[in-house]
Amino acid sequence: MSGEKDLSILLQNMEPVWNAGEYVFCTIEKLDHVPDLDKLLFFFREKEAVTIVVEKKVADEWNLEYSYISSWITLNIHSSLEAVGLTAAFANALKQEGISCNVVAAYFHDHIFVGKEDAKKAMEALVRLSR
Repeated sequence: MSGEKDLSILLQNMEPVWNAGEYVFCTIEKLDHVPDLDKLLFFFREKEAVTIVVEKKVADEWNLEYSYISSWITLNIHSSLEAVGLTAAFANALKQEGISCNVVAAYFHDHIFVGKEDAKKAMEALVRLSR
């Protein structure tokens, strides 16, 4: 199954879930500098460096620098990679609340990283959007 494409169904059934923990974005030169790949939430290779996202406590343990501590919200619906408008809809709902978001679209779900202090307000905005 390739996931849901219909925006109205996606919005009605997105079921945002606030994952426990604090998460940070860090950069490293190469993945072989990572002590334990299983502790990475995700990574993305950019021309400047490799961006990794890990729990804050892992970054602290590995002595990695970060400047942004976030909360992680998962939209608990299998959205298609071809779906149109979902990211725009939730980003706009968060924008209306003055909340910045960093989005990762994985195969099964969309994942939203918001400032730690904005997580509760973000969840409220996402729940309102799904009604």
